[in-house]
Amino acid sequence: MFVTPAYAQAAAPAGGGAAFAQFIPLLLVFAIMYFLILRPQQKKMRTHRDMVAALKKGDQVVTQGGLIGKVTSVRDEDVEVEIASGVKVRVVRGMISQVLTVTSPAAANN
Repeated sequence: MFVTPAYAQAAAPAGGGAAFAQFIPLLLVFAIMYFLILRPQQKKMRTHRDMVAALKKGDQVVTQGGLIGKVTSVRDEDVEVEIASGVKVRVVRGMISQVLTVTSPAAANN
């Protein structure tokens, strides 16, 4: 009733193609996550970064805290926003969530 050495050392089944087939669902999950989650998030971050970089004096903005005001000065890291007559607050650029009205540059008189 003992196993002979010939049966105990049988060759492993050839399953090289089966191992690759097991990774296909995993690759599909990563591809779906990339196209449904990561790409839209990266696009949203890029548009927000461009919007914040384009802030200028006179733009009306909404902060993430819900304050609505007009930009009075733009600095490197923050923006000064006037939320009422004579009431100005400094807001970190990244906390600007939306630009309501964009001021257009003055037209050149030719």
